[in-house]
Amino acid sequence: MTLAEVTTERDEALRKVVELQADARNFDARMQELLAAKETLTAQFHETGAKLLGEAQRQFLERADARFAQAGENNEAKLKALLQPVEATLKRYEDNLSLVEKERVGSYSALQKAVELLHAGHTQVKEETARLVNALRSSPKARGRWGEQSLKNVLLQAGLAEGIDFEMEVSVDTDEGRLRPDVIVNLPGGRKLIIDAKCSLNAYLDASEQVDDEARKSHLKAHAASIRTHAQQLGSKAYWAQFGDAADYVVMYIPGEHFLTAALEQDDKLWERAFEGKVLLATPTNLVAIARTVASVWRQEKLAEQAAEIAALGKELHSRLATMGSHVARLGRNLELANGAYNSFVGSLESQVMSQAKRFEALEVSGAKEVEALPVIESSPRPLTKLVSTASGEAA
Repeated sequence: MTLAEVTTERDEALRKVVELQADARNFDARMQELLAAKETLTAQFHETGAKLLGEAQRQFLERADARFAQAGENNEAKLKALLQPVEATLKRYEDNLSLVEKERVGSYSALQKAVELLHAGHTQVKEETARLVNALRSSPKARGRWGEQSLKNVLLQAGLAEGIDFEMEVSVDTDEGRLRPDVIVNLPGGRKLIIDAKCSLNAYLDASEQVDDEARKSHLKAHAASIRTHAQQLGSKAYWAQFGDAADYVVMYIPGEHFLTAALEQDDKLWERAFEGKVLLATPTNLVAIARTVASVWRQEKLAEQAAEIAALGKELHSRLATMGSHVARLGRNLELANGAYNSFVGSLESQVMSQAKRFEALEVSGAKEVEALPVIESSPRPLTKLVSTASGEAA
């Protein structure tokens, strides 16, 4: 089995421990509710039956007394006719009672089945809880790796990248030995944030197994003392003094809200005392907030770098455009000079050469070609005044 598989199983194991413990408590509460419901249904059934029978008897006696007083003892036929509604009413009551009894039996059967299922689930919860707790107790090293993996997962979920935004298990040699925090988070400006995972669960698990309140409280006090000791030991390492530009405190990561909450219930000064030792207690919830803040700062830093790069590129482009403008302006001036020279050449050609050529044409010299007139270029190149002024400003 690989380390990743072990850490994954440990992570899943702790999660199941918490879920199974919650299921066990829910089972006990549900069992009490079902037993109370059973007693309530039984009492309601007896009460309803007694009321129905009592009401029927009362009506029967009232009708019988009234009719006997009116008709006398010898009016049997008339009495039977008068008692028929009572008989029908009693029959309806009997039918209703039978229906109520069937429903009660069905409800009781369903209730009993639900109780059996809950009992089986409770047994399974206890067995799995025992196995998971034993697994967590048996290997402190694996439990530590589980804490480190939980820390890594939180940082990754917050948007930080391993090897870029944070590094795992970077060691440094000191006069007192080698120090190796679990995580170093890189902050903008070359700063660093040291995070160390601590996963002390034995006392907490002992407390969760206790039935007696005093025993549970005693183990929870031991759990709080264990966290306090870890914080003191972590603060004594002074990681911030060993890593350049590190924050002047270290984050102690506890991989579960309930672990820290249980400790704070026993020692409400735990967080303040740890912070006095430059140790910040953090759980997945507030560590996610810290990590996301770091990720957001990095994004802002990258945006600022990109903005600076864009500004540098714009400045370089502006400089190159200014240089190009100078070249184009010089080319325009040269074109204008060439245009003037060309026009001068055309004028000289027309005044001194073309007249002689016309005389050849007048003499009809054999093989002489007609000399075409050369056009004068009147337009001048359009100056690039803006680029030229920009280039002049750059030169100044």
